[in-house]
Amino acid sequence: MKKQTRKTTPLTLAKKIASIAGDRKAIDVRVLDLRKLSSFADFFVVCSGGSDRQVQAISGTIRDTLKTKGVLPLSEEGVNNGRWALIDYGDIVVHIFQPEERENYQLEKFWCDAPRLTLKV
Repeated sequence: MKKQTRKTTPLTLAKKIASIAGDRKAIDVRVLDLRKLSSFADFFVVCSGGSDRQVQAISGTIRDTLKTKGVLPLSEEGVNNGRWALIDYGDIVVHIFQPEERENYQLEKFWCDAPRLTLKV
């Protein structure tokens, strides 16, 4: 008998990513539900890190943890400079900013109609 595997839903994965970021001491972790607003992604996970190294550490931990579960990003941007990092998982796009960059991009303001998920920390 073949073992059945359960596919992780985008919602479950977005919450897992938010949890990983929180465990890595990310600041102000938010999950924006874009399912009714966007055709390119279902969720944004947005958070901040206090330094170049923290942005890189949050990004690396998310990537490495999901990789062990067979979930690989489609692309990554900005990780090396540490001011802002983007990890694209298709249905979920992760944005990790230093606070000044987060204020500059204002993703939450741009996507103000997107519901915010309540996260258990």
